[in-house]
Amino acid sequence: MSPTTSTSAPPRFADLAVGDAAPPLVIENLSRTHFVRYAGASGDFNPMHHDDTIAASVGNPSVFGHGMLTAGLMARVVKDWLGPEAIRKINVRFAKQVWPGETLTFTARVTGREAAELEGGLVELELAATNQDGEQKLTGTATAAVI
Repeated sequence: MSPTTSTSAPPRFADLAVGDAAPPLVIENLSRTHFVRYAGASGDFNPMHHDDTIAASVGNPSVFGHGMLTAGLMARVVKDWLGPEAIRKINVRFAKQVWPGETLTFTARVTGREAAELEGGLVELELAATNQDGEQKLTGTATAAVI
């Protein structure tokens, strides 16, 4: 999950249409290290995310990723596409756990536009995260302000 830097400016409101999509974010081979790094950043050290023995003792095949790790990666798609200052609201629904070894693809698509009185406007987005088998891991919506 190395940081990406974009040299292009975010799209302008006038250039966005319903159906337009962000460049997808693909995280290959999600690892236990991703989970532990997120635990350190968030302070959430629930052993279900880093201790296979404890995770297996309650019926899981292994440790699994934090829901908010998945949500944060989803927000990154919107941030990378429209800029960090654009995000106004994000709602997500966790559909399934994320497991080590999965490849996750995060997408955002414009579903609505509302022009502002002065300049730019708000765009409504549909969000999704799926794994390499097409299993939906997260769904959601977002609102972003675009100039």
